[in-house]
Amino acid sequence: MNARHKFLIGSGIIVATLLALAYVGFTQSKTYYHTITELSTLQGASLHQRMRVSGNVRAGSIARVAGRVDFVLTEQGRDLPISYVGRDPLPDTFKDGAQALVEGKMLPDNHFEAEQVQAKCASKYEAAPVGTSAAPQPGQTSTGAGARPSGN
Repeated sequence: MNARHKFLIGSGIIVATLLALAYVGFTQSKTYYHTITELSTLQGASLHQRMRVSGNVRAGSIARVAGRVDFVLTEQGRDLPISYVGRDPLPDTFKDGAQALVEGKMLPDNHFEAEQVQAKCASKYEAAPVGTSAAPQPGQTSTGAGARPSGN
């Protein structure tokens, strides 16, 4: 076998290995989004895949237990118990009534084990009601953005 055949065979093995690694990485990183209502209709293998679920954190349901945080997400009258076991600290906006998106997997006892939690406070980014003035920005005064103190 000459050097050219060895080179082609080696190149083919490298390309095949890279394609196999890309395929495995893609299939393992797939995450499906489901609502809490849809979870009751899932069956078989789709129940054991990685998924994202969103809902509102039920008031009074957050409990910090050694190594995890337990809470309940609720959506359209349905509840889903969640156990967050991730390493990252929970966001500052994670509190009672906040909208949360969890990523993880369902356990056989209909409990969701979350590895990631994203939370958003719904009221934080709402527009100011009509007829109210917004708080002045840094560098502005209540008389307007162009007003400057006199300094002679």
